[in-house]
Amino acid sequence: MHIQIINFQLKDLSEDAYIALCDQVAPSFAAVPGLISKVFLANRDTGTYGGVYTWRDREAMEAFARTDLFAAVAQNPNLVGLTSTDFGVLEGPTAVCRGLTAIAA
Repeated sequence: MHIQIINFQLKDLSEDAYIALCDQVAPSFAAVPGLISKVFLANRDTGTYGGVYTWRDREAMEAFARTDLFAAVAQNPNLVGLTSTDFGVLEGPTAVCRGLTAIAA
């Protein structure tokens, strides 16, 4: 498994409009091959938003980076300061702590 964390701030977009956009695009993300889950994030105190993506493997994450959906997010002028950080998962201790649903059972 592989984890990707994307963060950004909103520009010229209210939080309510952003939430409506998230509701609209969620089914498209749900259909991405190799995406196990996506958690939508919001830190209202810092104005930081984003997502935690759990991927089947790094290759699935890299394939997503070549899609129109990824390009639409990355090029959205209302999402600024976008950062993406990815991590491998230490599956043994993660499973002990019931992380990632005990490594997808």
